[in-house]
Amino acid sequence: MRGRGPLGQAALALLLMAAGAGARPQPTGPGDQPRSNVVLVACDSLDGRLTFFPGNQTVDLPSINFMKRHGTVFLNAYTNSPICCPSRAAMWSGLFTHLTESWNNFKGLDPDYVTWMDLMEKHGYRAQKFGKLDFTSGHHSVSNRVEAWTRDVDFLLRQEGRPMVKLTGHRKHVRVMEADWQNTDKAVNWIKEEAVNLTQPFILYLGLNLPHPYPSPYAGENFGSSTFLTSPYWLEKVNHEAVKIPKWSSLSEMHPVDYYSSYTKNCTEEFTKEEVRNIRAFYYAMCAETDAMLGEIISALRDTGLLGKTIIIFTADHGELAMEHRQFYKMSMYEGSSHVPLLVMGPGVREQQHIPNVVSLVDIYPTMLDIARIPVPQNLSGYSLIPLLCEKAESEVSPRGLRPSWVLSEFHGCNVNSSMYMLRTGKWKYIAYSDGSSVPPQLFDLTADPDELTNVAITFPVIVHSLDKILRSIVNYPKVSSSVQEYNKQQFISWKQSLGHNYSSVIANLRWHQDWLKNPKKYENAIDKWL
Repeated sequence: MRGRGPLGQAALALLLMAAGAGARPQPTGPGDQPRSNVVLVACDSLDGRLTFFPGNQTVDLPSINFMKRHGTVFLNAYTNSPICCPSRAAMWSGLFTHLTESWNNFKGLDPDYVTWMDLMEKHGYRAQKFGKLDFTSGHHSVSNRVEAWTRDVDFLLRQEGRPMVKLTGHRKHVRVMEADWQNTDKAVNWIKEEAVNLTQPFILYLGLNLPHPYPSPYAGENFGSSTFLTSPYWLEKVNHEAVKIPKWSSLSEMHPVDYYSSYTKNCTEEFTKEEVRNIRAFYYAMCAETDAMLGEIISALRDTGLLGKTIIIFTADHGELAMEHRQFYKMSMYEGSSHVPLLVMGPGVREQQHIPNVVSLVDIYPTMLDIARIPVPQNLSGYSLIPLLCEKAESEVSPRGLRPSWVLSEFHGCNVNSSMYMLRTGKWKYIAYSDGSSVPPQLFDLTADPDELTNVAITFPVIVHSLDKILRSIVNYPKVSSSVQEYNKQQFISWKQSLGHNYSSVIANLRWHQDWLKNPKKYENAIDKWL
């Protein structure tokens, strides 16, 4: 498909015919056929609710729909930490965030950490990576890490440009996110030129930046990424009538942590309905461009005859709020931010299967090892998805016992002034903060209130007590929160000392510079008081 634009309807029809004509081997016992190839496409910031009804009504995503028709979609898949690096650290390690201590975008895994890809390579797989990885320590901007370290300081500063949209190009402008397309081209070429000739199985990873918002240089060089940018070509893939305007609480009614998030993300001022609708529509258009890159990979596998021998996994590090709860970006436990796409197709995977079980990104590690028939370590936080995908008895696959009926997500980074912990089980989502007592918890009934507009923690104290007990059995969260506070303070002190006389100038000109420069002494004093 390279050079002919994204995966079109005609190409999809060919794929459907190939799949229907028995292109995919039938499920058999684990030892009586070659190990499958694996392709993992991981994008950045795609709301998982767009992969099933009713979210899938807002935008045309033909490649995701193809995977659903010929594979399995998980209806309740979650990130283990709704921000780039900590989430990816969980996915590549199979461990919860409090175990990897990936507290923010600056702190991930050590460079020599043994990932599932390392183990697959050691056990005979040819491994190849293209595009965004972002699971090791030491990356992202200085501003990003300082904002995370200082979140306990008694001040409130806008850290982002106001979210906005930008239209670029013309109605035939397909390759908007050129860097992602170039990495997709590399992956397609590798499939066609190298993978097709391999005698060993392969694991291919493609990491995409989309549909993450773009940088906003209009707001100064140290501002973050608050621009939703696309072309008319992709905007035409959006069903504008289906774009919902989310309901907002008044600022005075917001949970205190939500207010801090909304303020630091520069979302507390007035927005017209048209502004909100545009931000959401442009975001969905960016998702359509992402889907087309997935389509290029599927087409390359089909063109080389590898589709029937390859398990394809599509997911994201986290979602995007796109102005739900008066916020954009992630860094939140609300569904838009924490719910990720997870689709799987390939040999032995059941077709047209919708799985309601709660799963999370730490499950990728044991799943990869299961596919490669490598013994799964017992210390992992995740559980293999193979029993769900192939309808096998769990005991047949995993000696660890049954998958728990809950998933855990936690967040310790910027734009939130408290560590937070989310337990998702059954119809409930429970969110605890900090030490469990200084910040009120949240409880949402996702069956009755899918938009999470009503915190029912006070109404159901018995449920809160029960879920908090489960949460504390998984993680001693007051202790973890305290460790993060201490880490933040020590990191900030080291950074401040490293700057010497330049400290005042550097800290004033980070992403919060527009607010800081109005009263620099006030904010420096607030930091001194914290230290």
